Amino acid sequence: MTSETRTPVCVLGAGLIGGSLLRAAVSAGYPAWGYNRSGTAAQAEGFDVSADLPAVLRRAAEADALIVVAMPMPAVDHLLEDIATFAPHCALTDVVSVKGPVAELVRKHGLAARYVGGHPMAGTNESGWAAGNSALFHNATWAVGVDAGTHPRPWRRVVRLALDCGSVVVPVLAAEHDRAVARISHLPHVLAEALAAVGAAGGELALGLAAGSFRDGTRVAATAPDLVRAICEPNAAALLEVLEEALTLLGAARDDLRARGSLGLLVDAGHDGRTDYETVERWEITNIRPGDHNWLEQLHDAGRRGGVITRID
Repeated sequence: MTSETRTPVCVLGAGLIGGSLLRAAVSAGYPAWGYNRSGTAAQAEGFDVSADLPAVLRRAAEADALIVVAMPMPAVDHLLEDIATFAPHCALTDVVSVKGPVAELVRKHGLAARYVGGHPMAGTNESGWAAGNSALFHNATWAVGVDAGTHPRPWRRVVRLALDCGSVVVPVLAAEHDRAVARISHLPHVLAEALAAVGAAGGELALGLAAGSFRDGTRVAATAPDLVRAICEPNAAALLEVLEEALTLLGAARDDLRARGSLGLLVDAGHDGRTDYETVERWEITNIRPGDHNWLEQLHDAGRRGGVITRID
């Protein structure tokens, strides 16, 4: 596909994810521009970013751009209100880390017909425009929604953007996405915060002795606290379920250590889980055409069974 056939992209938010997406889209040949409350840093690097949200959205409406919401969850309601006012007919996606609450707000503002949920599984513990990187999504997994009512044209645009940014796509339902990321993204944030707090409570000696296991286990605790709350708290129901599961495992480990001096059960289960993660196999989804009969159901089933999309016609 040549750069002339790439349709415009409008990114709302130029932090780590939004800024990286804007860079990646430009690198892939998309006509791309964005909004940020302060666009000066991006502008200084030559990127087309403005702090005038109505003007950015009017431009998106005129160009029939794919709008990407790349702001934290607390800002999404306000952004969708403005999108409904200035660019209600544009295809719409997002890169927010929780899908169900975003979809509810999309429906509230009457934008569901052109919306496709998205979530690139990529990031660092840093934030802001300066932390962005056009290669952030290379070889990453990008979740793309296949909920009932999803229309093929905006779905294709979202998938094509994800692929052109270097990712592979996993089709997924919003509710199943939120339960999954509670386990593999939001709970790790909570556990990292707890580990960092316990380590710091040991004072200078403990921190002075800390090495790789503490560093790696607490990496995401370096994320700005407001951003961690914005990532995790909107997924509270699913996070509470897996937090209870983790506390049950830790409680059983504590009891085993006290009664028998052993952590064997927890360590064995954890080792098996890590091995499963390292050996999980993906397979390529083919022969499912967007818009065909039961295409959403077929993609949902394939995604649940480990299928990924690596190209789209």
